[in-house]
Amino acid sequence: MSLTQQLREVMKAIGGAHGFDRVLQKVTLVSAAPGKVICELKVEEEHTNKMGTLHGGLTATLVDSISTMALLCTERGAPGVSVDMNITYMSPAKLGEDIVITAHILKQGKTLAFASVDLTKKATGKLVAQGRHTKHLGN
Repeated sequence: MSLTQQLREVMKAIGGAHGFDRVLQKVTLVSAAPGKVICELKVEEEHTNKMGTLHGGLTATLVDSISTMALLCTERGAPGVSVDMNITYMSPAKLGEDIVITAHILKQGKTLAFASVDLTKKATGKLVAQGRHTKHLGN
């Protein structure tokens, strides 16, 4: 089974959960490679704020979850726990727009991993948000 197929199974299990992670049900995995994951999401009403654009909280959840999936695609395969996360919001993604979420593992050491996540508009490539995520991997 390929890395992409394995990660699809993980995403299916997470999306079917009864907790908060079910917000990821409509995220589609495009590809998975060692330390890199690409997903897509069509912005629907349930994903928007009062202004009709992608909610900042969902953006933060995408940075958290998709970077964790990229960590699962490393040799170590440990999801870790969040230590620090920051998101810079650059432009709105409107209702009906498709966004591409690309997560890269920048560095993975003995106890910490560092990831970068870009959310871009699929139609134009315009950057919607960029996140950095630091995770503790244990000892």
